Amino acid sequence: MTLDRRRFLEVAGLTAAAGVLRLPARAERLSSPRFEAVAFDAFPVFDPRPIGALAETLFPGKGAELGNAWRARQFEYQWLRALGGRYEDFWRTTEDALVFAAGQMRLALTAEKRDRLMQAYLELEAWPDAPAALASLKDAGVRLAFLSNMTAKMLEAGLRNCGLRDLFEQVLTTDRVRVYKPAPRAYHMAIDAFRLHRQEIAFAAFAGWDAAGAESFGYRTYWVNRQNQPAEELGVALHATGTTLTELVAYLMKSRTAQ
Repeated sequence: MTLDRRRFLEVAGLTAAAGVLRLPARAERLSSPRFEAVAFDAFPVFDPRPIGALAETLFPGKGAELGNAWRARQFEYQWLRALGGRYEDFWRTTEDALVFAAGQMRLALTAEKRDRLMQAYLELEAWPDAPAALASLKDAGVRLAFLSNMTAKMLEAGLRNCGLRDLFEQVLTTDRVRVYKPAPRAYHMAIDAFRLHRQEIAFAAFAGWDAAGAESFGYRTYWVNRQNQPAEELGVALHATGTTLTELVAYLMKSRTAQ
């Protein structure tokens, strides 16, 4: 499931106009201390593909189209509600987006099918490379956190499913500040939780827009581009990109030892 770039840019343009996206001070970019922690979006760790597979099972021949429409509207609803001062959490906006997408496609979304698709978000497991990669970072003394738009219930469910809870020092949901990434207040939660400078924190993004947002905020950002998507045209140059957490670890550890 991919995000419709045109729709994102429309919303991001409103966000930027409202002063939500802004570059960090030049002085902060010039300094480059040793990084001590990594904040992860949920999906470099949790594999969302079973949600799409379930959509295809429930709506044969229509699953991919439904998935794309659902995910695009999911993020639109988050950003538009936040910008309009009518915040709802990730679970609610995800369900609302599913109902809309199914209706737009004239699909018969029964209560049972809706609940099964939503429940799939509580049954996510890790990408195959995630456990070993995260353990290697933890063993190297790197502090780990989630920094996600997902609710705490969704994040904790995923960690239980994966058996990774002990590796994460912090589980940060944007519900705490009632905004969504890419708002700077959302990214700032990791600074507050770790009690570190932003230059000491790396960020691992799943979506191109999230990578651009974190980089603009001032984090050393690595785009875990598992879907091989093109970079967003948001005027932001990323530190690095790859397709797996194994590559992320190699990059981060090389950067850490070089400092």
